[in-house]
Amino acid sequence: MSGLIGTGFLLVLIIAFIMVFLHFVPIGLWISALAANVRVGIMTLVGMRMRRVPPNKIILPLIKANKAGLDVAVNQLEAHYLAGGNVDKVVDALIAAHRAQIPLPFERSAAIDLAGRDVLEAVQMSVNPKVIETPVVSAVAKNGIELKIKARVTVRANIDRLVGGAGEPTIIARVGEGIVTTVGSSESHNDVLANPDDISKTVLGKGLDAGTAFEILSIDIADVDVGRNIGAELQTDQAEADKRIAQAKAEERRAMAVAKEQEMKAYTQEMEAKVVEAQAEVPHAMAQALREGKLGVMDYYNLNNVQADTDMRNAISTSSGAGKLQAPQAPVK
Repeated sequence: MSGLIGTGFLLVLIIAFIMVFLHFVPIGLWISALAANVRVGIMTLVGMRMRRVPPNKIILPLIKANKAGLDVAVNQLEAHYLAGGNVDKVVDALIAAHRAQIPLPFERSAAIDLAGRDVLEAVQMSVNPKVIETPVVSAVAKNGIELKIKARVTVRANIDRLVGGAGEPTIIARVGEGIVTTVGSSESHNDVLANPDDISKTVLGKGLDAGTAFEILSIDIADVDVGRNIGAELQTDQAEADKRIAQAKAEERRAMAVAKEQEMKAYTQEMEAKVVEAQAEVPHAMAQALREGKLGVMDYYNLNNVQADTDMRNAISTSSGAGKLQAPQAPVK
């Protein structure tokens, strides 16, 4: 019985050892590499396991590169993987460039991949140019008419400038700026509508692809629409603003006039009140003068007669003016 237990325990140890050995030594992958005529040592595969590099991420791309006739070393692929690169995509890009006879060394391809660009797409774009469609660009001619223009830009990737070169947003922004400048220098929007290819020629001649990762092959105007009359709207807005300013100034003058009128009314009322107050003091003053002997009785009567005579004359002049009748005219014979 103890012999059977010992044999079973030994069998379990052997199975565990084989599983651990196959985990660290991918025999199947090693055989596949040998069948593809790729010389990779067992210890190299074990070293990849120790460095936490999946051997299939290195060996399978290496087999593809070897079958495509590329000279790529295991250390190069492993170093690129440890740097955070996409080994499979880099190898595919190298194969595509080799087939298209585009000079692309491994170091440049790895640098492009580590820079965050899709190196395989860049190689494909070098072979098959890409069309970038700009959004609608609004531009205003000198006569104030707005034009809405959409353009299609055909670009080809420039492998040598992929690292450090500007991307598609820069191309779109520069083309839009060129369209606005060209339309803005036109005397009339009709000139642009009659010859839209002038925009393409002018913009293309500015060298907009300088410092970018692309080479502009052509700029085609896809659509031109007439928009608003910006000049008329600006003049209308200016006139409305001038009108509001004039109204504000007129309202200010009216308010000042009303305030001045109120001030004069208050002053007149104050003067009238002072006159009434002074007139009320006259009888007291005359009584005081009579008591003190400064005013005689005859003087008082003479003053009253003068006042009565003045009132009578005013009454006669008023009644004679109101009762004056117009003499009738003789009939015309």
